Amino acid sequence: MSKVVSVEEAIASIADGSTVTVCGCENILLPEYLLANLEKRFLETGHPRDLTEIHTVIHGMGVGLGLEHFAHDGMTKKVIGSGYSYLKTSKMTSMIRENKIPAYLIPMGTVLQIMANVAAGEPYTYSKVGFGTFVDCDVEGGCVNSIAENTFCTRDTIHGEEMLCYKNPKIDVAILRGTTADEFGNISLEHEPMTLGVRTLAMAARASGGKVIVQVSRLVKRGSIDPQKVVIPGIMVDMVVVDENQAPSGGRMNPALTGEIRIPVSALEPLPLDAAKVISRRAAQEITKQSAVVNLGVGIPINIPMIQVEENSDKDTIFFPEHGAIGGVPAERAIFGTNVNPEAIIDSTDVFRYYRGGGLTQTFLGFGEFDQYGNVNVSKFNGIIPGCGGFIDIAHKTPKLVFCGSFTAGGAKIEIGGGRLKIIQEGKYHKLMEKVEQITLNGQEALKKGQDVTYVTERAVFHLTPKGIELLEYAPGIDIQKDILDLIPFPVLVSNPKEMDAALFT
Repeated sequence: MSKVVSVEEAIASIADGSTVTVCGCENILLPEYLLANLEKRFLETGHPRDLTEIHTVIHGMGVGLGLEHFAHDGMTKKVIGSGYSYLKTSKMTSMIRENKIPAYLIPMGTVLQIMANVAAGEPYTYSKVGFGTFVDCDVEGGCVNSIAENTFCTRDTIHGEEMLCYKNPKIDVAILRGTTADEFGNISLEHEPMTLGVRTLAMAARASGGKVIVQVSRLVKRGSIDPQKVVIPGIMVDMVVVDENQAPSGGRMNPALTGEIRIPVSALEPLPLDAAKVISRRAAQEITKQSAVVNLGVGIPINIPMIQVEENSDKDTIFFPEHGAIGGVPAERAIFGTNVNPEAIIDSTDVFRYYRGGGLTQTFLGFGEFDQYGNVNVSKFNGIIPGCGGFIDIAHKTPKLVFCGSFTAGGAKIEIGGGRLKIIQEGKYHKLMEKVEQITLNGQEALKKGQDVTYVTERAVFHLTPKGIELLEYAPGIDIQKDILDLIPFPVLVSNPKEMDAALFT
């Protein structure tokens, strides 16, 4: 019996008060056709209402996409996820900021761990990830606004070890996406560059007695899909909706992201000489081990592989973003988490299991701001709630952490060339703070674990020590006192800083 139904029938099956989980990363693997019709039905009928929405990572990047479809009074009563939006115009962010619905932030890896445990019928999830950060119930408990109650996790002691404990939810509906479905509901993802835990979410819904609805671009006869390519077996799928106009992930089809073809890396565009390139060049020097297994965070860090290509400085580095691609060169920001010419692609559920076990050599992550204690904030600042994504999971057990970002933000004008840096105009926002707005990385916890923590900006390099933040290097052409120390609202250790390599500015 075919499981293919109309989009109207699929959406009508979602009851009021349901807990709905959605899989997608920004505009990759996004079940936009289902979400748009879910919103349409609510606006026309007032149903389904009072939904609890759970997502592993921000889904939908742009006006009216992804999570924005849930941003209506009465439609959603609670949201839980690892991030919300990078956009100040986000309707969901406005609802959260205005205390219209309680919102919680928890690490991406923890969401997937919870879903895997729901799939196994486990009542609780225990984790050491996030101690001392905003996730910790002794800090903020993952609460994003004042109407979110600090009850989402507790601290429990198991055999003498303290753990964060989460009560696992019941999943009523999983809204997912694939490429191809057969009549029985077997789903393959051959045109997608990542799988993002779709099978884990499907199993969580099935174990809860819920339903699994999958959007695909095409339908084939049962048995037509290579069984080794089936990502979500039909036994886990209740309904399939075909969207013949399903847009490729990231806006355009690129077979070099899925492993279908390999392209010459030399075909990629070189980076312009600007502050971001200087930061990326200096950060790349922190890769000292041959065949290091390296995670790259969103933003400036994704430039590092191109620096290695341009400078022919590759040490057989294996880039391994949290969305599952292993090897190759990470693609541009618009399709963050994908790799050009990957050697393997694994599921995000397994990625975070590997990270928690200490599988990374080092990671390069962005920073929104950092403070005198070494704490880093990327999750909540200046009225936006990008969230933590996989940041907290990645930083949890990785021995070497390098944070990359500009010294100031908001209109900074910097001239670079001839081996020197010149500051024409400072940015409005200072990113070295006395105290960060939210703790996404706890610097003192990192020191206790023996982690090596470095902060790289276009004009200075800092290192976290037990005595505080130490200035290691400064850019040629600037005044250390006026352009660095006078702009930092806390004392910095200055012993014998050296000039950054002039080649970084050439």
